[in-house]
Amino acid sequence: MKEIDFLPEWYKSGRRRQVSVRRQYIALGGIFVVMIVWNFVATHSIARTEAELKQMSAMTSSTESTSQEFARVKDLLHAAAEKANILKEIDSKIDVAGVLAEMSFLIDNRIILSKVEFSAERFADKQGANVNSGSVVRVAGSNFAGQGAPPVGDVRFKVVINGVAADASDVAALICKLENSPYFCQVVPSFSRNAEVKVKTNIIVDLPSANKSVLRSTENLVLSEFEISCYLANYSELIIANRLQSVI
Repeated sequence: MKEIDFLPEWYKSGRRRQVSVRRQYIALGGIFVVMIVWNFVATHSIARTEAELKQMSAMTSSTESTSQEFARVKDLLHAAAEKANILKEIDSKIDVAGVLAEMSFLIDNRIILSKVEFSAERFADKQGANVNSGSVVRVAGSNFAGQGAPPVGDVRFKVVINGVAADASDVAALICKLENSPYFCQVVPSFSRNAEVKVKTNIIVDLPSANKSVLRSTENLVLSEFEISCYLANYSELIIANRLQSVI
């Protein structure tokens, strides 16, 4: 049995056109909704990214300033460390006032000093030869370069004492005092000899006329001239030996 279609062709084509247009509208509407949602999401993402970029920019600026400050402080610490090392190298490590006070305590009134000299010496190597020695006190403006430069670092100080004593026994007593003092070590008398010194004396004479007259006379005194050398006992020989072994 054959079905008979009474609908005209133009009607069918119109219906098909309407369905197609409706589908297109629905698709366009879906695309429009997707675009709106995408725009909203993109706008929100862009705003959040901009906020993060601003925050990161502020953090970067703060980090750069912190890094610059850290670098500046590091340079200051490095310069201070270099200066501290220089001061450590040139530090004499002696208390001159304490040494002079100890000497004034040990030397009695029968001894008069003419010279007290402090000189820095490097410690001797295995062959016993001293490496470079120089005076602690230098004239301002002198040339420190070459052989005239004073030694720095680990040094010991030699003390040379010159003077006169009333008797040779006073010199011997002074040597014993220096040996027993914790300030000095390796006390060695360089020389001790008799020396004749002229001393002027004044004699007051009472005259009958109630006046006083002063007579000057010259007297020769025999004194003991001496020179003593020693070292300040402000170092340890064991530590120095270890340092020399590490260097050699």
